[in-house]
Amino acid sequence: MSLTDTEFAVLRTTISTRGTVRMALLPLTIFGWAVLSAGVFLYAEVPMAVVFPLAILVAGFEAIHALHVGVERIGRYLQVNYESLPGAPQWESTAMRVGPALPGGGIDPLFTVVFMATTFANLIPVAALNANRVEFGVLAMLHVIFIIRLVRARGAAARQRAVDLETFKAIKSQVPVTKPPTPEM
Repeated sequence: MSLTDTEFAVLRTTISTRGTVRMALLPLTIFGWAVLSAGVFLYAEVPMAVVFPLAILVAGFEAIHALHVGVERIGRYLQVNYESLPGAPQWESTAMRVGPALPGGGIDPLFTVVFMATTFANLIPVAALNANRVEFGVLAMLHVIFIIRLVRARGAAARQRAVDLETFKAIKSQVPVTKPPTPEM
């Protein structure tokens, strides 16, 4: 197996692993949020306690977002550097052509709708704990900031493939092609 074959295999495995972790991280995040939210709802005495379940949502989302960005970036790297090789698989190019044609715009790889719904649900204990105006304002502002983050990340994710593809093409056109050194025996 050549260095090129090894790199390709390792990067495809990385994509697969990160995709699986991303899918497992969502239910773990929602479970952690639900447990902490139930505790806040049942036992907290101050409305500011909803910051802790919100932090779980933020951390889970940021991890999922980082995994998604990395997977997409590796995919574009493979597309530019390997699909032009004779007999190379065309998975990345094919996926890019099929993706936009899906009815309804396809899937939400960042689970933003789920995160938005849980963010709104996270405010329920604030009302139950009789937050005053200042507390409610601060907590609502923190939740809105996270929702803005979700919307911005979703928009960036929608543009990422095309941007990364152009970036890797530009990089490849500037890098002189050299043969890798042959190992000494």
